[in-house]
Amino acid sequence: MATSRPRTVGELKRSGYQPIGVKDELRRNLSKALREKKPLFKGIIGYEKTVMPQLLNAILGHHDFILLGLRGQAKTRLARQLVEFLDPEIPVLPGFPLNEDPLAPVSSGAKAHISAGGDDTPIGWLSREERYREKLATPDVTIADLIGDIDPIKAANKRLDYASEEVIHYGIIPRTNRGIFCINELPDLPARIQVGLLNIMQERDIQIRGFPIRLPMDIVMIYTANPEDYTNRGSIITPLKDRIDSQILTHYPAKLDDAMHITAQEAWAERGGEVSVHVPQFMREAIEEVGFQARKSEFLDQSSGVSARLSISLLENVISNAERRALLNGETKICVRPIDLQPAVSAVTGKVELVYEGEQEGALSVARHLIGRAVKAVFDRHFPDAYKIKEQDESSFGPYKPVVNYFARGSTLKLSDTDATPAALAALRAVEGLEQLAKAHVPIQHPEIETIAALEFVLEGLHQSRLLAKDELETGTGYRDMLGSMFEGLDGGEGPPNPPREKGRRR
Repeated sequence: MATSRPRTVGELKRSGYQPIGVKDELRRNLSKALREKKPLFKGIIGYEKTVMPQLLNAILGHHDFILLGLRGQAKTRLARQLVEFLDPEIPVLPGFPLNEDPLAPVSSGAKAHISAGGDDTPIGWLSREERYREKLATPDVTIADLIGDIDPIKAANKRLDYASEEVIHYGIIPRTNRGIFCINELPDLPARIQVGLLNIMQERDIQIRGFPIRLPMDIVMIYTANPEDYTNRGSIITPLKDRIDSQILTHYPAKLDDAMHITAQEAWAERGGEVSVHVPQFMREAIEEVGFQARKSEFLDQSSGVSARLSISLLENVISNAERRALLNGETKICVRPIDLQPAVSAVTGKVELVYEGEQEGALSVARHLIGRAVKAVFDRHFPDAYKIKEQDESSFGPYKPVVNYFARGSTLKLSDTDATPAALAALRAVEGLEQLAKAHVPIQHPEIETIAALEFVLEGLHQSRLLAKDELETGTGYRDMLGSMFEGLDGGEGPPNPPREKGRRR
């Protein structure tokens, strides 16, 4: 039978408990996890050889640290997961705001309380989740919020001097004593407030106003920030930066597979309900590739970064569009198609910062351009290079010839994002050579449902390779011969919309 946890100071002493600092506690539990080869950070992908070693070194070295990186790089998630290396529970003195150890109290009030109660003094227990707190740095944050202030009403009611500990109203940092405290977006914290953190970082104590009150604090301080060259709202003052032991740089996923894993993990894709939405692997690649294309686009401010949330929101929007189509047509199982990408651009436009060239083109145009470049990148991984084929023989289109010739004879194809699957599939299969081309090159895993998406993917890839023209219709797209569209443009017709111009070049 398991023994119950101690309920008094005397029982705590007899249990063999010894006070331990929070940094020693983190080090001890991390060392045990490493020895036993336990998984350390759940849901953190792509940091195994870069960020993780630095983070673990900081913990083993008793360091306070800052996670420095662009938005959407799991900085806050990393900080929050550090609670897993704390003990499940620690003993505290109930009724005292500093989470004080019953065998090592820090405030005079707690010491007097234990002295009066002796071994019969009751104790409480604090869970590891309650030992982590964080604060978003905003311009209106005050020293009182973080550290504390003198409460004149309490002093008057208790007839105490302002130099007494009992008249202090403690801020959020002292109330996290024996725990982990995180300040997000540190550069946004005004410089005069950052100065108030210097004592905590170096002397490990707090001082309230000008009164001789000093209390030792046992806290791990963590900060997150975007690189200083990104934000114009503020910066980290040099003395504080000097006191932060480790600066750990985060980054976006380097591999497409890692990024796809993150998106699949975070996106709300398995929704249940009356409609089952299937997302083919090649469509998942195209959705994820949008983020990669955005991170190297000349139209976007790269110092601002492109959050992983872009791909997550885009996948959710694409699934929603397919779900809407299924509900309109009474279908219970449906496949995501390239046509679902265009109505989902709202997931892109709000998550990117445009430079001057991008503003000239417009957010919508840039978003569509990024989606097109993403489809082209995935298309190029699975299909022969259309440009090389054209260079070798201008009149030959290699494996694409049957499809190109079909449209060259004047045929067109219009697709709507509200068309029922059977009707859209029949229209796509009417394009000569299209299905054979898709089966030969598109990695179809479930032909019974993915064929329609594969056929449409080939057409979109041919358009992005400049072999077919495309019209943006009110509720969908239309494909036609590229040469014919060029002649229409010469005749004064509207023709297909131009993609955004590359920087430094004319159309």
